[in-house]
Amino acid sequence: MAYRGEKKFLRDSVIAYDRRHRAILGHNIRKYEEAVTRGKMRHPHYDTFREYAAGVKEEALASLSGHLEMFERQITARGAQVFWARTAEEVLEIAGGFLSRNPSCRVVKSKSMITEECGFNEEASHRNWEVVETDLGEFIVQTAGEKPYHILTPAMHKSREDVARLFSEKFGTPEGATPAEIAAFTRYHLRDKFAEADAGITGANFIVADIGGIGLTENEGNALMTVSSPDLHIVIAGIERVIPSVQQLPFFFQWVALHGTGQQVSAYNTLLLGPRAPGEKDGPREMVVILLDNGRSRLLAREEEHAALRCIRCGACLNACPIYRNVGGYTYGSVYTGPVGSVITPFYSGFRDYGHLSYACTLCGRCSAVCPVKIPLSDLLLLNRQRMQEVSGGKPLWNRGMIAYRYLFARRSRLERFGGRTANSLIALLPSPAGRHRKMPRLATRSFSHQWKTLNN
Repeated sequence: MAYRGEKKFLRDSVIAYDRRHRAILGHNIRKYEEAVTRGKMRHPHYDTFREYAAGVKEEALASLSGHLEMFERQITARGAQVFWARTAEEVLEIAGGFLSRNPSCRVVKSKSMITEECGFNEEASHRNWEVVETDLGEFIVQTAGEKPYHILTPAMHKSREDVARLFSEKFGTPEGATPAEIAAFTRYHLRDKFAEADAGITGANFIVADIGGIGLTENEGNALMTVSSPDLHIVIAGIERVIPSVQQLPFFFQWVALHGTGQQVSAYNTLLLGPRAPGEKDGPREMVVILLDNGRSRLLAREEEHAALRCIRCGACLNACPIYRNVGGYTYGSVYTGPVGSVITPFYSGFRDYGHLSYACTLCGRCSAVCPVKIPLSDLLLLNRQRMQEVSGGKPLWNRGMIAYRYLFARRSRLERFGGRTANSLIALLPSPAGRHRKMPRLATRSFSHQWKTLNN
């Protein structure tokens, strides 16, 4: 018996046969791969840097509560307000308390997967808030009425022709507009949105513990505009985004840029230390930081799986994953997709609904090989499968099959009771374990050991 989420995944996986979708996705991912490969060539001591990055994140997780409390002390001393949220619903309640002071609040928002995790835009539609995504990719998918497709590149599934057609339909831009023309239109379109906004919402690439800062890295400048124009700035951040020291921040700004886009460093890198201080002309008058748990503590308590919380959201594992490259982002049915999403989502949203994602993996190990903070993702997916069996009890047919498998393979003599003809007859009666589109190879009539004995007698 398949769970609802598993049935949806299998049903939506047919997109792997859509050649146009695969061509667009493959083209866009290859561009990132080529850029990242060139970028890595600038780092002759790459493996040493990777060890360092993993060590810093592991240190942060080992003393997570202490680092978060230090962050809170430092940033509240400069006038910011810090709130702790156990669940996504609590985030919406806290944020709503501030935004609802204006009955028709206008919000500009920089790219933030954690607001997707909280369902912020859906909540906004119920509360009469106008929310505008200001990252170009996010703006494209919002205009299309869609969700982000990729952790780093929200519109990765769209070609330039798709975007030009969309903008022509929605905004009356010229048909066949170039990417530069679309970007210029979006920049002009968003200027008034920034100027009129009552609040700006961002995530946090990094929470810097020792000085109480929020690190943001971007390429478009929209996050800076989101922070600098409105009077209210709300930061929503997962508790795992901590790094211990500001001295580590320049390295991590470069590290996430290298693995995300292949750049030496992103165009805009900002450290926010609080609301506008006396004598400053720019910046928000009020800054609110909401630290979200939402299952992260459960994951942190796991001896091995907690390593997934090192993730810096670069998207490298998605780009490397052969499953993601075929079925794309929407098939997963979750906010976080690809290998890292398949590891963390069951802890955030429940194994009964999302444990099946742990099987969306060939165990090729490419995700583990490319992860810049050395998360052993393929190993963690195996552990999730084990936990899924504990939670669900397994499928009856599969369990019976495993009992038979264990019995037969416990002793060679048991296997050799059944000749190749018998085995082939049984295989012909059952659905192919290789899938509907592949045939199982026929087994030899006589086993290797039987043939060996015959030849040597």
